[in-house]
Order: sequence, then structure tokens, then C-alpha cells
Amino acid sequence: MALLSWKHHTLIQSLLERGPLTEEEFHSIFTAITDQNPGSHPRKFNDYLLKINRELSCVQLDLRACRDPYDGRVYYGVVNNVSDDQSKFGTKYSVPQIAFFKAIVEAIAQDVTAEGCICNMDVLNIKLESQVLNISGLQSQDSSLGIPAAFRNFTMSQKEKTLDQLVKDKWLCYTEDDNIGIGIRSILDLRGWFNNAGVPSCEVCNEAGLKAKLCPNEGCTVRIHEYCLKIYFLRKGVVVCPSCGTQWQYKPPKAEPIEHKEEETEPMPSQPSSRPSQSQSSLRSKRKRQRLSQKDDENTVGCSSQADTKRVTRSSAHPR
Repeated sequence: MALLSWKHHTLIQSLLERGPLTEEEFHSIFTAITDQNPGSHPRKFNDYLLKINRELSCVQLDLRACRDPYDGRVYYGVVNNVSDDQSKFGTKYSVPQIAFFKAIVEAIAQDVTAEGCICNMDVLNIKLESQVLNISGLQSQDSSLGIPAAFRNFTMSQKEKTLDQLVKDKWLCYTEDDNIGIGIRSILDLRGWFNNAGVPSCEVCNEAGLKAKLCPNEGCTVRIHEYCLKIYFLRKGVVVCPSCGTQWQYKPPKAEPIEHKEEETEPMPSQPSSRPSQSQSSLRSKRKRQRLSQKDDENTVGCSSQADTKRVTRSSAHPR
């Protein structure tokens, strides 16, 4: 088996050190080290990826590409193919933090309205005790005996710090309305888990329909991502459910005109993103939590407690 060259090593190192990269970023690195554009030389680009994956498979890693369900952008990343107790030693997160993350992902995955997010207050109200009970199957009267102290003492402040760290590491993300969504690293790494958890797939791309449009027919479970729906519409000219034949009322989003302001003197970023920047999102989220904390007399602030109330369901909910 041929050894990888320094060019292959550079591609792998860029993904390991910088985390998931957008297609534009990854293509730019490939062009810089090979002097060839993936768009003009797709065969060579694919050959590089195949060779890298053959070698990575020896250490149970995989180089994958996926689309962000929130903005439709393509990302590349290196993921671990094995999920076991031994692999957990490689993470910097504690057991309660992992349980907290798992509870957030499960809540988003089980939302049959396919909003792809969970309210900030729902996240902070998550009780880790339920994670222990679900795993151990303890009875309610004996539940306190089997709950580790680290779970019982996982404070609100610890939840907030863990949430910010999960967003920073791209396991979670802040949506445009300051809710919590699935991060691109989770989309790459948890593909198999979403499938095993019964999350319906998008009818167009066959990826998990965590954030997607639902068929207007209440008795149909078809989901299609927003970006897939746009492609489907442009190709067909009309959107008809591939399962039940119901016609979807779909209007492609109009491109917003670009406003030029004379007072703007700062250079624009080289690769603009439709998602708010990490620092801006984090600050907005913290300000929002501060505003919500000042309204203690309002029980739910428009959001139900994760521990007490299930999210809105649809008559065609996938059985769990």
C-alpha cells in the first residue's frame, strides 16, 4: 500500500486542527498544495480523498462531506467511526457534559415538527437525572440511589459554560433566532446515530431531515431540506410529494438586494456566511438569557420545560 505524500498529510492536518471546513476553504487548501482546482479536476480531487480514506480506515477514521441543514453549505471533516467506552477517553468533556449534550441532541432529533432546534430555556432546564434513569431503568422510588453526585450537582452555570463550549467546538450551534441547533461536527459524526434513532431522511439527499419542510399532508411523513427543496423546484418547476402526490406550495426565496453604505469602511470577510459569527451569536445568547432570568415570575417565557412537557407533535409522528 502506497504511503501518503505530504500533500495528503496537509489536507488531513488542516481538518484535524481547524475542525470541519467549508467546501470553499477545503478546496482552497487543495488548490494551494496541488495547483489544481477541484472544480476543474474533480477526478484528481476524488482520488486524493479515496487514498486518504484508505489509510484513515486503518485507525477507524473517515474523511466525510455533508451539508449543513441550516444554510445548505457543504463541509468536510474527519470523524471517528467507532463509538465505544474506550473512545470516550479521547474527549475533553466530562461524563455529565456528554450526557447534557446527548439530551440536547435527542430533544432536537425527536422533534417531529423538524424545526431543527430547541429553545434556550428548554436546554437549561434539562435534567441529567433522566439520562441516568433511561440508561439504568431504575424505578422512581429508588432513582436517587443510582444518580451520581456529578449529575445531581450539575449547576445552571455549568450548563451555560458547557453549552458555549459545545458551540465553540461546533458540536452545537446558535441559530439565527438564538435557539440551539445541531452543529456541523454532529452532522458529520452522528450520521449513523440519527439513522438508528429513526430520524426521517430527506427524500432528495437521503440525509437526516433534522431541519426540513414537512409534506402538507398530515398523514405523510416526507421531509425535504430547504436547500434540497429549492433544487427540486428548479429542476421540476413544481414540488409534488414523491410519496403521496400532494402538491407543495413553494416559492423560492428571492435574492435580497445588496445595500452599499458609504460609512462602511471595514473590509468584508473573504468567505461570508449566512449564519451569525460565533462571538456575535454567543453574546446575543447571553444577553437573551440575562433578559429571561429577569422574568422569574413568567413560568415558561414562551417555552415549555424539557423535563415536564413534550414538544409539539404531528399526527404522523414517527414511532419511537
